Amino acid sequence: MRSPTTRVRAVVTALALVAAPAAVVVAGAGDAFAATKISHATATSMFRDVGITWSSSGNCSNRNNGTCTSFDQLNLATAQGAQTLKRATGCALNITGGTETGHASGTYSHWNGYKLDFGKTTCVGNYIKNTFTYIGVRGDGAPQWRSGSGNVYADEGNHWDVTYYNCGGC
Repeated sequence: MRSPTTRVRAVVTALALVAAPAAVVVAGAGDAFAATKISHATATSMFRDVGITWSSSGNCSNRNNGTCTSFDQLNLATAQGAQTLKRATGCALNITGGTETGHASGTYSHWNGYKLDFGKTTCVGNYIKNTFTYIGVRGDGAPQWRSGSGNVYADEGNHWDVTYYNCGGC
């Protein structure tokens, strides 16, 4: 007989795989929760569906090349968060950084699928600054705003560095 925890884990895994084909549910022993990881192809399809564009200085998508913009191992909630931002703002949205190497490390990092970089536009900047709550500067001096759902938008000068803890109300 399986324990209640094992049964719940099996149901959650099954639901995640039904809800997000081409996704994989992963969790380590110390993880606070399981994150659903998606492929580059799944992410680009999701972005295309709502009119989000992406670009890279290297015109590539290799996760191990810092001049590429990759979405391999992106969290499903991060991709959904970008979709939520696009739908809420109606602004042009271009992703310039994903899960590729070369970003700062940490639990809630680009590499771990929690962050995306967006090119700056007046439309997106005005939406963030007029809709979200200013929460002060980060350790590196970047001013930050927090959405109602808890996601954090940092102005890094030439782009927005966004940490998605959830899908932003998808």
